[in-house]
Amino acid sequence: MSESARKSPWYWVPSLYAAEGIPYALATSVSVVFYKNLGVDNARIGFYTSLLYLPWVVKPLWGPVVDLLATRRLWVWLMQVFIGAVLTGMILALPLPHFFLLTLALFWLLAFASATHDIAADGFYLLGLSEGDQALFIGVRNTFYRVANIAMQGGLVYFAGVMQQRTGNVQTAWLLALTAAAGLMLLLGAYHRLMLPRPAADVPRPAAGPFWGNFATTFASFFQKPQIGLMLAFVLTYRLGEAQLVKMAQPFLLDAPEKGGLGLATAQVAVIYGTAGVSAALLGGLLGGFLVARHGLKFWLWPMLLAIHLPDAVFIWLAQAQPHNVYLISAGVLLEQFGYGFGFTAFMLYLIRLARGSHATAHYALGTGFMALGMMVPGLWSGWLQEWLGYRHFFIWVLLATIPSFYLATKIPLEADFGRRRQN
Repeated sequence: MSESARKSPWYWVPSLYAAEGIPYALATSVSVVFYKNLGVDNARIGFYTSLLYLPWVVKPLWGPVVDLLATRRLWVWLMQVFIGAVLTGMILALPLPHFFLLTLALFWLLAFASATHDIAADGFYLLGLSEGDQALFIGVRNTFYRVANIAMQGGLVYFAGVMQQRTGNVQTAWLLALTAAAGLMLLLGAYHRLMLPRPAADVPRPAAGPFWGNFATTFASFFQKPQIGLMLAFVLTYRLGEAQLVKMAQPFLLDAPEKGGLGLATAQVAVIYGTAGVSAALLGGLLGGFLVARHGLKFWLWPMLLAIHLPDAVFIWLAQAQPHNVYLISAGVLLEQFGYGFGFTAFMLYLIRLARGSHATAHYALGTGFMALGMMVPGLWSGWLQEWLGYRHFFIWVLLATIPSFYLATKIPLEADFGRRRQN
């Protein structure tokens, strides 16, 4: 019996996708609270943390390099150890005078390592499991990826918030939080070095001439799809409002009332936004997937568009009323996040529709690159715009920014039965 057959997927699939979710959450979400706690202004937070999406934008372009240079197994555990080392570097850089530039450079390294790890982990999943097990464990991998997000956005930020209260020192609190994150990634790297199977098919692909020619052909064919401009415009604008909201939501919850915020403590934001909010988004996504499987994406597209966009108005009310009741604030965040998870289902399914045809895997990867671009570019100006408009008018702008996606939804190609599960 082969080693791949002896090792149950339960020993490595959950931990592999937890390890995939941890650095992504650190780079794209935890970094926002980290810099906010350390006194960085919203304009710089929005711009520089949005740039951290760039590795996921260009990820499809260096995917072949992962195939060429080493096994996916080696890439996986090396990237996990490297991410642990980068977090250790942040611990050393945080007390220094130029901590912002130093930690930002390290976040960039973390983001590139995380995106590279995504490529290797997803490839290893396909090589390490049979087709039947791939289908069986798809829900497991998605669940543990989300659990890792909750652990970072909720658990780690909550820990940092509690340590702030106990020590009275924000820097010490984040030193402790980063130490915990670094230790976790180093442990995962060591664990996967021992526990990942060694599939026979996991070998470096030879750098033959036709490979690069085929890569160029595959890349070019993506842009030759019928109505590709319209479909990409829809992908880029679907989250135009959300991409700006997500960068300023946590600063809004943390900022003092005199600055237009709600004045919550870091630990409270971790529970409300990072734990309950992410959980609500997960539940919304599960419901969305179930309903689309019954009726198809075309049937649910408009309800999902409304669900992801209209609850943004909750933040308009929160900015206007500035309520002190934590339960009322929590209810608003949960509503917005549930709607986001429900509506995001349509977006991910449309990426599958976009990739359909020959070279579907490569084209889906390109589609996810455009998805990341649609998050990165609006986020770049979000902090500057918030500081210029103030929270009250900024959230009104966020709602107005959803209008292009409604218009494009009336134009995009979409078959009536797409996404509907076939009955046996």
